[in-house]
Amino acid sequence: MADRRLQVFYTVAKQLSFTKAAEILFMTQPAVTFQVKQLEEHFNTRLFERSHSKITLTPAGRLAMEYAERILNLTAEMETRLTEMTGEVGGTLMIGASTTIAEYMLPRMLGDFKARYPQVQARLTVANSETVESKVADHTLDIGLIEAPSHHPSLKSEVCCEDELVMICSAQHELSKLSFASAEKLAVQPYISREAGSGTREVVDDFFRRAGFSPEDLNIAMELGSPEAIKGAVEAGLGIAIVSRATILKEVKLGDLVAVPLEPRLIRPLSVVYATEKFRSKLLQSFLDFTTDALK
Repeated sequence: MADRRLQVFYTVAKQLSFTKAAEILFMTQPAVTFQVKQLEEHFNTRLFERSHSKITLTPAGRLAMEYAERILNLTAEMETRLTEMTGEVGGTLMIGASTTIAEYMLPRMLGDFKARYPQVQARLTVANSETVESKVADHTLDIGLIEAPSHHPSLKSEVCCEDELVMICSAQHELSKLSFASAEKLAVQPYISREAGSGTREVVDDFFRRAGFSPEDLNIAMELGSPEAIKGAVEAGLGIAIVSRATILKEVKLGDLVAVPLEPRLIRPLSVVYATEKFRSKLLQSFLDFTTDALK
């Protein structure tokens, strides 16, 4: 509904890249450049400073971006409210989820949500908790599910369920017979860690700090970006790790990995985050309610 030139300009301004904007909008780069040039000619001003390596917004571009965001948000809100007058829940829902939630908890839940609301088109972005928060805050995503408490001042955070983290090791490892694993026993072991920005990494780092150990002093064997990679490294005997119990049910059942509760037990909240100023449509509220019930 909003001027197409405005939508294209706003996407370029958010990405600070004509190439990335073209990919997001499913357009060619020359077409994106043409739309922005038309808008600049309309206002008789430059919106971007261009160089060989990057683009930046001019003062006029920054002002135009502020108004473009408000116009596009109002347009989306109007379309949503008019659609809701029919009584149906429908539309596109942009969801972000941290890796653990996306891979092990969300697939079945999204299937059930789609069965209840067939008119909804759900689009999922998988990233670590920090990245999901950032994308929700800048309205690239409507809602996010993250593994750590939200730290973003513009986001509303609601706990939807709890998740226990456990130590995992190979069946042949010296710690495999423990009933509980303390930070003291784990701190000296070769440790397979999640990457910085991961919600799991943040919670685990806090666990060691509370026991008097700096995360920088741990015996880090490697940092990996996914639960699957971590499980493979632990199964190969390269070290121990701390992961969500939900991610290792199959491996424990098959005897490939051993899961040992931590001492003290490490229970973390999983949270839903959304922008506080964002219009809460019937679709967004329906997903919030559904998520809270499904993850209990």
